[in-house]
Amino acid sequence: MPDTTPSPFGGLDLLSSSVVLLDESSAIRYMNSAAENLLAVSSRSVTGARFDNVVACSAALQEALASALTQGRSYTGPSVELQRPDGIALHLNCTINPIEVPGARLLVELWPIDQQLKATREERLLEQQLASRELIRNLAHEIKNPLGGIRGAAQLLEHELNNPSLREYTQVIIKEADRLQELMKRLLSPHRPMQPAPVNIHEILERVRSLLTAEFPHTLTVKRDYDTSLPDLVGDREQLIQAVLNIARNAAQAIKGRPGAEAGSGQITLRTRVARQVTLAKRRFRLALELQVIDNGPGIPEDIRERMFYPLVSGREGGSGLGLTLAQSFIQQHGGTIECESRPGYTCFTLRLPLGAAPGKGQ
Repeated sequence: MPDTTPSPFGGLDLLSSSVVLLDESSAIRYMNSAAENLLAVSSRSVTGARFDNVVACSAALQEALASALTQGRSYTGPSVELQRPDGIALHLNCTINPIEVPGARLLVELWPIDQQLKATREERLLEQQLASRELIRNLAHEIKNPLGGIRGAAQLLEHELNNPSLREYTQVIIKEADRLQELMKRLLSPHRPMQPAPVNIHEILERVRSLLTAEFPHTLTVKRDYDTSLPDLVGDREQLIQAVLNIARNAAQAIKGRPGAEAGSGQITLRTRVARQVTLAKRRFRLALELQVIDNGPGIPEDIRERMFYPLVSGREGGSGLGLTLAQSFIQQHGGTIECESRPGYTCFTLRLPLGAAPGKGQ
């Protein structure tokens, strides 16, 4: 039978920083959830293994570990490099402190160097995006009424024209006015009140998948990679469908439009996982849903990557530049975050949403 005795170090799971406890031989005795996420390993699978056998440590860090054990010296490293078992290199801040507790001699605390910089950058971008959206919303209100007048005048003019060939021009005015009115409607639509209820994320993804395969039947394959043990989350079903669909549809359109693409060569993967002890919008959550939309398209143009969530910014000719803006707005209304990593042949949008809490409430 598995050992169900509570760990005496369980309180360390409440910390946002990554903590690893080592014994007198530098073997791992415990890792908190943040450390598991950071180092991409399970505490249970590496307990008893030497720390430097699990992650590749720099010579300076190995020396600091040995010094802390033999001489009881604390260590603070402002820039330490580790390599995870999956080969990814991490640049971290690190502290090592000798401790005297049963089973452990060293407490190693790790956190990414860019964590604070990232939080500051996200906060600045959010402020810019909110200001940009407010400006666009005000413009949309100002444009909406004159558009109605333009359309109505074009209809009246059309009825007065005796030459049928001239009506082609009034139809252009009417159709373009309708297109702009639809654009204004979409700009204003994210501000409807949420209708939160328990929702199953995989039902949402299956809905998105069916829409994509119907719209792009010969262009791409949509793969599933689901963690079916995920619990329901509290959210607005229609907003979540629209958010994921906007991201996935952007990917499908980019794949379809790339030069030299063979029919059926495009691939989108919908992946779900659970994330533990994560911070979303400055609030700490014990559990969160991690949803990834991954595609093998041409990637997002480098010149718009910093601005791709802004309204009216598009990397595709003829695009409205609203799909990602609406997706981000919907995810933020749910208290979540959205990030993107992109390069030619690989783009991954990662959405994180809190589990076990109503939108906008931490736990």
